[in-house]
Formats: sequence, structure tokens, C-alpha cells
Amino acid sequence: MIHLADLLSVGSGVLVGFALGLLGGGGSILATPLLLYVVGVKSPHVAIGTGAFAVSVNAFANLISHSRAGNVKWPCAATFAVSGVAGALAGAALGKAMDGSKLLFLFGLVMVAVAVAMLSPRAAGGDPAVRITPVIALRLAFIGVLVGLLSGFFGIGGGFLIVPGIMLGSGMATINAVGSSLVSVGTFGLATALSYAWGGFIDWRVAGFFILGGLVGGLAGVSLSRRLAGRRVILTRIFAGAVFVVAGFVLWRSAPAFFG
Repeated sequence: MIHLADLLSVGSGVLVGFALGLLGGGGSILATPLLLYVVGVKSPHVAIGTGAFAVSVNAFANLISHSRAGNVKWPCAATFAVSGVAGALAGAALGKAMDGSKLLFLFGLVMVAVAVAMLSPRAAGGDPAVRITPVIALRLAFIGVLVGLLSGFFGIGGGFLIVPGIMLGSGMATINAVGSSLVSVGTFGLATALSYAWGGFIDWRVAGFFILGGLVGGLAGVSLSRRLAGRRVILTRIFAGAVFVVAGFVLWRSAPAFFG
């Protein structure tokens, strides 16, 4: 039997998937607030674990199209992802050990950082023919651990950190960094989700409906992004404004528990 929460999960997934498909990143930061305040998940830890799993599945789904287009630099992507798993597992362990309400306040601060990052213009340079070397591998591994730690702690995809991190570590072009980042988004999310699942912090029913909505929304977002390619900057600024608003709500709701 379908319940209202199931429909709200699908709708929330559509919004996140649509934003990811339309803008190429940032949408997953809304997963936890939507699960908490729209779907009605009671525990911040369950919302984070469920959102991490849903983001992971959607990232791997989007990776297919980027891989077919030749946008993924697999050696660099794999190095960053594998090294970051240790950080993601450590971050998830720290996140689970922290009080959920206090963790939620810090999550709100991260949302503000994401919105600021989305407003900053992303450089389009880089080497589209980059090849991995021992020096590049070490840089990617170091940055991967740090980004994985943050991704696991907050249960987010971390694309807003992974893309510039991969570019900094390898010097690859932006389009390749976006495609390659999905390997890490999916891997970090899966590592985080497994850690949270071990503690019983995933609502599998909600996750299933959320993923279903995310897949549908992602297809719609990608389709629309091709028509509105020339307005990507305006759309990103509008979405960043929405993230600011949601971040303010999260901070307002969680501040009493954090400072209490």
C-alpha cells in the first residue's frame, strides 16, 4: 500500500535528481533537509544515511552517460575514489558518534558553503588529455582522503568539493572532472551508507522511493539542461539562493540544540 510518505519521498527525489541533472551538481545537499522536513524522517542520522545511499545510486546512474561520452578519466577517478573511501568511513563513524541535532547544525553551515561555492565561477581550463603520474596519484590520494572525510561526516555526495579537488590534483579539464567526480560521489556515498546501514540508520523503503524519483528527475533535468545551456549561470544562482534559504531554516531549527 502506498502511503503519503512514499509519495513525498518520490517527489523529494525528483527535486534532487532534477537539480543534479539540470545543474550538474549541488542538488544532493538538499537530500537530508527534504527527508527530515518534507518526508518526515525523525532521526537526522537516518536522514543522512538514507540520503547517502540514494545519492550514491543516482551518481552511479549518471556516471553511465558521462562514461559513454568519454568524460571520465578512469585512472585519476579511481585513485581519488579509492583513497577517499578510508576518509568517508572515518567521517561516517565520527558523524554517527555525534549528537544528531548538533550534526544537523553543522550540516546547515555546510549548505551555506555549498551555496557560496555554486556562486563562484568555475574555471573552464585544464588539460583534457591528462594522464596519471606518480606525483598526480599522490596529490589525488591526499585530497581524496580529506574530501572523503567531509563527505562521510555529513553524508553528502561532495561533488562541490570533489570537482575542484580532482582538478587541483590532476589538472584535468572541467568536463572531465565533472564526469570523473561521479565515481567518487557514488563510492563515498556507498561507503557512508554501508557504515550507517551497519548501525541501522537507513530507511530502505524511503530510500527506494527517493531513488525512483531521483532517476526520473535526473532524466528531466538533463533534457532541460540542453535547452537552457546558455542560462546555466542564472539557473545556478537561483538554485544557490534556494540552498541559502533552506540552510537558514536548518540552522534556525537546529540552533537551540546545538547551543543548548
